[in-house]
Amino acid sequence: MTPLFEAAFELQNFFIQQQWQFCIIGGIALLRWGEPRFTRDVDVTLLAGFGRERDFIAPILSSGYRGRIPDAVEFALRNRVLLLESPQGIPIDIALGALPFEAKMVERASSFEFEPGCILTTCSAEDLIVQKLFAFRTRDTLDVETIVLRQRQLDWAYIQAQLRPLAELKEQPEIMEALSKLREI
Repeated sequence: MTPLFEAAFELQNFFIQQQWQFCIIGGIALLRWGEPRFTRDVDVTLLAGFGRERDFIAPILSSGYRGRIPDAVEFALRNRVLLLESPQGIPIDIALGALPFEAKMVERASSFEFEPGCILTTCSAEDLIVQKLFAFRTRDTLDVETIVLRQRQLDWAYIQAQLRPLAELKEQPEIMEALSKLREI
């Protein structure tokens, strides 16, 4: 198993042991749904809710994972992302999910075998599109294009329903314009 998949698999097993709700997102999910590209970290959404973040952070940090930055806990509480490193040195970003979209994304997640014996729970293609367009960086928009090209049976109504309130929250109508253009591919 590659070190990246090993780190994702070990983290997933820890979350399962804790009976936490989660799904793998980011570059690993893109390997499943879009055009594979180099990724060096594990991105995960962990449903932590609002106000209980420390109940999740403390067990993670006491199980061998280290913060990648000084004051990783305070950063996580402020920004809702826990920046870690696995015991083997693989970067891990854990989004502390609490929004209805994040709960729905985790509920819709499914398993996929990336390597023999390495079955990981990832978000759906549609939810990955929503996340990447919400981030709205050039690289993310290019990633979405690869998902659209590879996944011809996308639930566009779902994507639009989930993305619209997030784009409005960011006050970036150009996100919805980009979605319209991507549908035409």
